Amino acid sequence: MENYIAQCVIRRQKVLDKIGTDGVAVIYAAPERRRSNDTYYPYRQDSNFFYLTGFNEPDAVLVLDGGKRESILFCRDKDPQREIWDGLRCGVANACGQYRMDKSYDIEQFKKRISGCLKGHKRLFFISKQNRKLDKEVLRPWFSLQTKKHKPQEICADLQAILRDMRLIKDAVELDFLRQAAKISAAGHIQAMKSVRPNMWEYQIEGLVLSAFFQYGARNPAYNTIVAGGKNACILHYIDNQDKLKNGDVLMMDAGAEWHNYAGDISRSFPVNGKFTPAQKAVYEVVLATNKAVINAVKAGVAYEKLHKVSEEMLTQGLLDLKLLSGSLNMLLKKQAFRRFYMHGIGHFLGLDVHDVGERKALQTNMCLTVEPGLYIPDEPDIPPEFRGIGIRIEDNVIVGKNACEVYTADAPKEIDEIETLMAA
Repeated sequence: MENYIAQCVIRRQKVLDKIGTDGVAVIYAAPERRRSNDTYYPYRQDSNFFYLTGFNEPDAVLVLDGGKRESILFCRDKDPQREIWDGLRCGVANACGQYRMDKSYDIEQFKKRISGCLKGHKRLFFISKQNRKLDKEVLRPWFSLQTKKHKPQEICADLQAILRDMRLIKDAVELDFLRQAAKISAAGHIQAMKSVRPNMWEYQIEGLVLSAFFQYGARNPAYNTIVAGGKNACILHYIDNQDKLKNGDVLMMDAGAEWHNYAGDISRSFPVNGKFTPAQKAVYEVVLATNKAVINAVKAGVAYEKLHKVSEEMLTQGLLDLKLLSGSLNMLLKKQAFRRFYMHGIGHFLGLDVHDVGERKALQTNMCLTVEPGLYIPDEPDIPPEFRGIGIRIEDNVIVGKNACEVYTADAPKEIDEIETLMAA
């Protein structure tokens, strides 16, 4: 994490440059989330806060003073009694050295000290509605310090807008974290392919996937794991994972590990019994060809919308070849007839959030995104029986380069012969 924290210093300096000498920025750590009574969910830091600090504890606030160009961290102080119960804390005395802050204070002093931090600045940069209690503790003294001639919208600015653009382009440390998240994610998919058998339950496969994540040090998945057998794969965000896997069905699995808060996100589709039927193979080949074509189109300067258009054209032509649609390609594209079978976009940005922040415009070097075409064929009377209930999604993660992209999820097999050979071993 030392290299990551060093990058956090650089990021804070960039934010200070952007807010200017008359600006002050305030950002909160994520609160702990109650699961039931006095138990809590595993703690997950706010992505923006982690991006600027690398600090992974609750009850913390970062203040960036544009005039003094200072980074100030308010955090919990050491407390031997609480640490016996809840684990070690960084503490105020260690925060400056460990996280390279200019100043650090006990979070208990935040309400007392915030007015002094805000004084002398003309613009406040913050992300509203993160924490309503802290919002009041910041906004009340802030507005009391402003002259009446200023309107609120003139003296408050959205910090999210600055961070969104910064987070879109990954640095070398972030790329390493993303590659490791993908490597662990791929191990989970391989474990599932090796282990699945007819009459197993979806939740058993989920358990094997999460076990692989744990084995390689990823304590948390990046999102709820989707293990969808048969027609469940036609539910895009199916997370019940409660059904029995049937002989002859395809299992669509969307699972990603989280590594130092950075997300992996891989989807693979494979036959429960280890062998695709001719109909399943035909659908799979359409989706796989689309996946490869879009990946081949990814490079710096390409408009994000172009990637989705490539997927629409190829999947629509594939649906024509499968005789699941009829008519001319151009007319079907104009009517968006593919939407019955392909309802989502070609992908999303990837980073600290699995659906990461960023404006979908022309691609730039070191953006990270998913490429995830899919076909979801409903179990309905007008569909030929051999195709009913087949859901196929093939999702890879890529890093945009100048002339091409790096597919850093290649460890997870996606060729039909690779999958069938692995499952037969």
